[in-house]
Amino acid sequence: MTTGDISPAAAGRVHKSANKPDNEMSVAFLAKSENESFARVCVAAFAARLDPTVADLTDIKTAVSEAVTNAIIHGYENDADNYVYIKCAITGGEIVIEVRDEGVGIPDIKRAMEPLYTSKPELERSGMGFTMMETFMDKVDVWSEVGKGTKITMYKQIL
Repeated sequence: MTTGDISPAAAGRVHKSANKPDNEMSVAFLAKSENESFARVCVAAFAARLDPTVADLTDIKTAVSEAVTNAIIHGYENDADNYVYIKCAITGGEIVIEVRDEGVGIPDIKRAMEPLYTSKPELERSGMGFTMMETFMDKVDVWSEVGKGTKITMYKQIL
């Protein structure tokens, strides 16, 4: 099930353009909440070559934080023996950030993306993760399959 342009077949590349990116990076880390800040810093450092404003950098870091937190809490249900994967690509002035897990998957993406919806109300989650990602990034695509995991691909043009 997909929303947007990214399909499982496109998993080898984080960008949808036929153009080769100017730069790419990838990182994997254990699904521990303390690694969320590591993910934010990695992506921010990679994006820095675009000379983003402080506001753009804050937007990127917030979106990455939300995507990684979703992978840890919802994808892996706080099982730290799994990995969260991040790939980034820069083409021209656009950064594309992919956050992927191999967790439980999302049975209903449309519902999961509704503001205030959470699958973990007992954890006092706000249900605003996808809303924040969509607010701070230019575009957000979500692919998920129950039992296989979730991939969130976020796009931001730096002017």
